[in-house]
Amino acid sequence: MKRITLLFLAASFSTVALAVPETYIIDGTHTLPRFSYSHFGYSNQLSRFDKTTGKIVLDRQAKTGSVDVTVDATSVDTGYPLFNEHIQGEDFLDTAKYPTVTFISNKLKFDGETLVAVDGTLTLKGISKPVTLTVTSFQCMPHPILKKDACGANATTVVKRTEFNMGKYAPHVGDDVTITIPVEAAKE
Repeated sequence: MKRITLLFLAASFSTVALAVPETYIIDGTHTLPRFSYSHFGYSNQLSRFDKTTGKIVLDRQAKTGSVDVTVDATSVDTGYPLFNEHIQGEDFLDTAKYPTVTFISNKLKFDGETLVAVDGTLTLKGISKPVTLTVTSFQCMPHPILKKDACGANATTVVKRTEFNMGKYAPHVGDDVTITIPVEAAKE
């Protein structure tokens, strides 16, 4: 009887041990945030940022966690070097004064076992606003190349650039900017 009780207690402690938060470091080679907007109604233009760092802390059992992401705004890639400089200028990102964009959250929303949204604060050009990222896919599993656990997701939101002091040419160049973040992170 004592042996069964000890085995039950050991199993209980090992379940509790699994419920600790896990830290995942963002993989900058697979985390390239994109943004798109209407260009005079002719087309939707798509650009991205090439340098992203940060970490995600996740407790899947408790359905809690945090997200801390920093995007190097000087890494903007429009596909055209002259336009990269234009986007980095004072009228838009103003990277001379604000070289980074951040997203910080400690509120993850789950539907059952699935992460569906992340509420946080987006800081862009020195202005901080609440933003909800809608998670369109989410998966954690052993990474076949890194040989450790990893998580990945795709998240999206829409912000108004005029709310971040980047309203030049609005409304002709769309005020609504769709931000899409494909993210991959490996367990620390």
